[in-house]
Amino acid sequence: MERNNMISEIEVSEQQWDIAIIGGGATGVGAALETASRGYKVVLVEQSDFGKATSGRSTKLAHGGVRYLQQGNVPLVMEALRERGVMRRNAPHLVHDLPFVVPVYDWWEGPFYGIGLKLYDMLAGKEGFGPSKNLNKEETLRFLPTIETEGLRGGVIYHDGQFDDSRLLINLVQTAVEQGATMLNYVKAVSLIKENDRTTGVEVQDLESGRHYLLKSKVVINATGVFADVVRKMDDPKSKDMMTSSQGVHLVLDYSFLPGSTGIMVPHTDDGRVLFAVPWYNRTLVGTTDTFVKEYPLEPVALESEIDFLLTHAARYLSKDPKRSDVKSVFAGLRPLVLDIKKEEDTSSISRDHSITTSMSGLISIAGGKWTTYRKMAEDVIGQAIDKAGLPKSDSVTENLQIHGCHHHSQIFGSLGRYGSDARQIKNLLAEESFYRQRLHPEHEIVVGEIIWAVRHEMARTVEDFLSRRTRLLILDARASIEVAPVVAKLMAKELNQNRKWVKDQIQAFTVLAKNYVPG
Repeated sequence: MERNNMISEIEVSEQQWDIAIIGGGATGVGAALETASRGYKVVLVEQSDFGKATSGRSTKLAHGGVRYLQQGNVPLVMEALRERGVMRRNAPHLVHDLPFVVPVYDWWEGPFYGIGLKLYDMLAGKEGFGPSKNLNKEETLRFLPTIETEGLRGGVIYHDGQFDDSRLLINLVQTAVEQGATMLNYVKAVSLIKENDRTTGVEVQDLESGRHYLLKSKVVINATGVFADVVRKMDDPKSKDMMTSSQGVHLVLDYSFLPGSTGIMVPHTDDGRVLFAVPWYNRTLVGTTDTFVKEYPLEPVALESEIDFLLTHAARYLSKDPKRSDVKSVFAGLRPLVLDIKKEEDTSSISRDHSITTSMSGLISIAGGKWTTYRKMAEDVIGQAIDKAGLPKSDSVTENLQIHGCHHHSQIFGSLGRYGSDARQIKNLLAEESFYRQRLHPEHEIVVGEIIWAVRHEMARTVEDFLSRRTRLLILDARASIEVAPVVAKLMAKELNQNRKWVKDQIQAFTVLAKNYVPG
């Protein structure tokens, strides 16, 4: 998967695409895979890197949504539970079962949460990851040895899914390319092409070369998440905003705060959200907040109040109280929520159902939804796009389409297991030079050769691409990522034929960005 080859495909000016997609997050990439796997000609453009925004900043859970069950949104929960099973079947190297314990401190919580989670099991049906059951205090402590014991009565255990969001996204991009899609990062949609008041394509700019291209298409899909209204206003400057957003923040702590392989789920925090503490890549991930925001930056920054909120709530449930100095990294993401005027000040209660709209000019916009339901969202929006463009009918095949890297026993590859079946080729690359087998940082298992692989096969274009999304070092240990940035920049520059100025600029840009992941 090489970017230069993708660029050459959009340089053929006379061709017409069946579907053009704006936005390279889970929704857009899922839609591109859905399109290509049905046999249509599709191009996708993303102004930054794949998964730069919301899709790389999740709680890393493939789940039905216990919170949505509390809200009574049973259809959404059923759909998400079904799609959770599809994710695990098609990408077992990245999606796996994770048991959770709801700690019980009041007498009524055990039966109350026990009944609710039995309903969760029932809704999952044959797609269930494991049965829930009530635990006594001793059993709870075996699963959660660092849980706060004062007042602890027991717990309820249930099962959900965990995954690596950015790694799954890049594998989805690779799968789409294998199916015939043209996928481009760092290509920005600058305007829509109109003919007789109909949207007939997209004008885009390659942000690396500065060149502009006209992508003629039978239909255009706006899959830009929280930025959906920006594209909608390209189509019609008078269009009413349909998006709102809340910011979710996560803290990453040392493994010692939550040893083992079981997560904690707290059903109700002070702001009404569910709180999770989960083991992830030998770290402890704590989240999330729900802060209403009016601005949608590409690189959101955690508020001090959000960090304090998570530290306070984590201390209530962990025997070892985390301090700011314990935080390895803090990252923020924006949730794309479809605007409901009656609820816009209470984003924790807004549904995560997705919405598909078609403008007068034919621009299709898909918004809302959640990571777990990305495939179903793609199936729905492409179904509408096929009808809109008058394309020949073709049934969806993605429910049973294995994702690039699919491997049912990827743990045999050790630290390279997250690459799934690609791990064999990466091992061959590492065998070429002993330098490639050296660790980037003594406290992390990432090796030098992974940089080479990411540039050659995964379209990594910047230091941030590699340290934030091809590997997860920025998320797992922000300070360590700053330390290794110079080595990454120099090796990437050699692969990308870049000069010393590029190296200097990359190190500086990444350092500035990464400092926002280090709590003050």
